[in-house]
Amino acid sequence: MNAKQALASLAIVGSTLSLTLMFAQQTNAQTSDPAPSAASAAGGAAKDVKVNGHVIPGSLIDLIAKSQTAGGQPDTPALRSDIRDQLINLTVIADEAVRLGLDKQADTAAQLEVQRQQVLVRAFQAYYTKSTQVDDATLRAEYDKVRGDLGSNEYKAQHVLVKTEEEAKKIIAQLEKGGDFDKIAAEQSLDTGSKDSGGHLDWAAPQSYVKPFSDAMVGLKKGEFTKTPVQTQFGFHVIKLEDERPLKAPDFDEVKEQLRQSKVQKDFGGVVRDLRAKAKVEGL
Repeated sequence: MNAKQALASLAIVGSTLSLTLMFAQQTNAQTSDPAPSAASAAGGAAKDVKVNGHVIPGSLIDLIAKSQTAGGQPDTPALRSDIRDQLINLTVIADEAVRLGLDKQADTAAQLEVQRQQVLVRAFQAYYTKSTQVDDATLRAEYDKVRGDLGSNEYKAQHVLVKTEEEAKKIIAQLEKGGDFDKIAAEQSLDTGSKDSGGHLDWAAPQSYVKPFSDAMVGLKKGEFTKTPVQTQFGFHVIKLEDERPLKAPDFDEVKEQLRQSKVQKDFGGVVRDLRAKAKVEGL
């Protein structure tokens, strides 16, 4: 891998830019550049920069600027100038590392290869996503399947999660004597996501929960709690059904694009499995 390839990999990954910010700041403090050459104006196409014979393409500066402005930072000449200076610093540092033969060290070479592969993976994912078409009929069929799996009702439940069955039985005994579910959940539940609200959970379809939990929940009547502990992989639950109502699923058009993305991602996973199956893998 030459310095230009290493530069492209590191820059696109993006995290390395922050590592050289101190160098860019020092360079900017020592030089005067009232008219940044990275771009003729804010948002304009950046010019190529040549450093020690290596070309830093203006398109790379544009790409990094775009990622920065996507996070809310304004696109200004100063921003592009900083990006340019950081890329120059990356180039001269990478050149020095190559001169010293550091790119030949086993660990460094392995890291560079991994970063090269990561860039190629993202490029292949982008290519696959752009070239894969999913018709509305396929998406509609997927929508109908998911909609059917959700069922007709959604539920609002409350629960206490504890480590042992014995603890859960003691809580049930407390509740049967009129104990306050909210207070017990706040004091004893291991579910950090709900204990502060007294164990209350949001409205959800049964499929949102693991099966033992959902089976117990839907078997309750409004206001009832489970009379025996419910075991899941998380521990033992005491569950109370607060309310239920008809499920209003979003319309097809509201979720069509999400379904499309999900379908493409699922199909991409199949492509990866096929490539893996065809690959000659040794040493396992």
